This record gives sequence, C-alpha cells and structure tokens, in this order.
Amino acid sequence: MMNQQPSGHPGARTSARPIRPPRERGTWKAFALAALMHVLLGILLYHGVNWQNNTPAGAEAELWTDIPDLSAPTPRAVPPPAPPIKVQPAPPPAKDEDADIALQEKKRKQQEAVARAAQLAEQQRAQQLADQEAEAKRQQQLAAQQAAQQAALAAQKAAQDKQKQTDKQKQLAQQKLEQQKMQQAKEKEADAAKAAEQQKEAETKAQEQADAKAKAQADAKAKAKAQADAQAKAKLDKERSARLAALQGQAGGGTSSSGEGLAKSGTGSGAGGTATSSGYAEKVQRRVRPNIVWAGETAGLETVVSVHVSPATGTLLSSSIQRSSGNEQWDQAALRAVQRSDPMPLDTNGQAPGTFTITLRPAGG
Repeated sequence: MMNQQPSGHPGARTSARPIRPPRERGTWKAFALAALMHVLLGILLYHGVNWQNNTPAGAEAELWTDIPDLSAPTPRAVPPPAPPIKVQPAPPPAKDEDADIALQEKKRKQQEAVARAAQLAEQQRAQQLADQEAEAKRQQQLAAQQAAQQAALAAQKAAQDKQKQTDKQKQLAQQKLEQQKMQQAKEKEADAAKAAEQQKEAETKAQEQADAKAKAQADAKAKAKAQADAQAKAKLDKERSARLAALQGQAGGGTSSSGEGLAKSGTGSGAGGTATSSGYAEKVQRRVRPNIVWAGETAGLETVVSVHVSPATGTLLSSSIQRSSGNEQWDQAALRAVQRSDPMPLDTNGQAPGTFTITLRPAGG
C-alpha cells in the first residue's frame, strides 16, 4: 500500500503542478561510453587490418665517388680510390609460421578486447535499463502519490466549497430574516406612531370639545353672573336712589357719598355707594401692573381707564378709555392690562366699588 502524504505536508504544494513523464537518468553517460567503445573498437580493427597488409620493405643504399677535374692545366697526383663500402644485406624475412602465429595471437587478443568491450557495453546497457526501470517505477509511484494527494485535495476543496456555500446560504437567510424583522419592527413602529397620532388627534379633538364645552359653560355662567350682577346693581342703584331721595327729602338736598381710593399708576377715584379703604388702591396696582406689556416710548404717556365691576365678586363687567394719552397703541395696551386683571380685587369689606377709574402710566414714564 502506498503511503499518502497529508495535505499539510510540503509535498502537497507541488501537487498542483502537471504530471510530467519521468526523466531518464544516465542517458548521456551511456551514450558517451558507447561512443568511446565504438571508437576503441574502430582503432583496433584499423591497426589489425593495416598490420596484416604491410610487407617488410627492403633497404636501399647509394654509393658516391669523387670525379677528378680534367680541366685543370697542370696534372696533379690522383689520390687512391676509397675502399668500397660494404652494404649490409636486409634481414631475412620471418618465417611464415611465426607470422601466422603472431597474427593469430594478435587476432585473438583483438577479439578478446572486442568481446570484453562488448560485454562491458552490454553490462552498462543492462545497468542503464535497470536504472531506467527503477526510475520509471519510482516516477510511477510518485505520480500515483501525487494523484492521490490531488484527489484528496480536490475532495477537501470540494468539501470546503460546499461548506462555504452552506455558510453563505445560512448567512443570506439570516440577513433576510433580520431584514424581515427590521421591516416588521419599522411597520410596528409606524403603526404605533400612527395609532399614537390618531389617539393624540382624538384626545386633542376631545380636549377641544371639552374646552369648547367648558368655555360655553363658562360663558353661560359668566353671562348668567353678569345678568345677576346687573340685576343686583340695578337693585342696589334703585335702593341707593331711594335712599338718596329719602335723604334729600329729609335734609332738603345733599350729595352722594364718594371716596378717594385710587391714585395714579394704577390708582384713581372710585364711587358706587361703598367707600374704599386706603389700601384698595395698592391692591388694584398690584393686580394691573404685572399685566402691562409695553416696549415703546414712555415719556408723557398717561391713560385713564373707566372700569365697571360686580361689587360682590369684582368681576369685570366693562372697561373703556376715559381719557386718552394721545398714543393709541399705549391706550390699547393699558386697556388690555385692565382686561387681563379680571376679576378686580375686593376691598376690606368684602366688596369692590361698582365703578371707578384707573390712571395708568408705562414703567419709567
């Protein structure tokens, strides 16, 4: 069984490369040795054939002698001739039997050398084939291991891709669910806001209806009270007129009772059959002064406001400008301050003067 490397092994990094055929090792070395053997074999064959074809060559010699100069004018003594040189004869050729024996020995040695060279070449070729087979087997095992590793990596990658796809689908489903929840929450908030707005509108409408009803009731009560006050005033005026008539009849004429109760800046004179106390002017001043709203000029402004109230409750029945200051805006501000002061304060005797005047000036005037 082949051992498979784990995916974390460094060999797994090369699994992505394409599988190549195994490289043959020692090919050039084998070619070089074979070429060398062929060269040696050629040299041996060449020398063997050349040695068999060459025949021993004979020796040659040349003899030279001095020739006398016959053109000389005077005869000279002729030296004696040199002794002849003996020429050594060539060695006799070897016998044919010795040459055959030597040739056969040489051929045998050549054949042995060729056989040894052929045997060596055959051994090298066999060794080369064995090495190539071993290398091919090793390459096949390596290719099988790489294929197994690639298959394992492919399976692992497929599992990882599947897991990633599953996780992505889960994430998308979770995001979609969260978006649905957020949409539902927004819709609920919108519905709640709409319901709150509708409820607020209903409450506002109900409050407006209640305020209108209360105002109508208050207006009815005020109207009834004004009518009652008017009737009471008419009755008081009638009684006072009767008393004045009786007093005039008894004393032969007189003047109506009057009292000084109000002064400037929220004070004035009051009358109505009831004398005012010395502190009543201060009460009217404290009631009217905080209601004055004026931001214009103050120099030389003075307005007299005539006031008619219910003696029993101090409710303001009417008010009007008795003497204008010449500034219509200030006159209206003074009149509004008196109207905001409704009801007027009661005097120490529990009643208010029915009619009196208030002289008003702006602060700092």
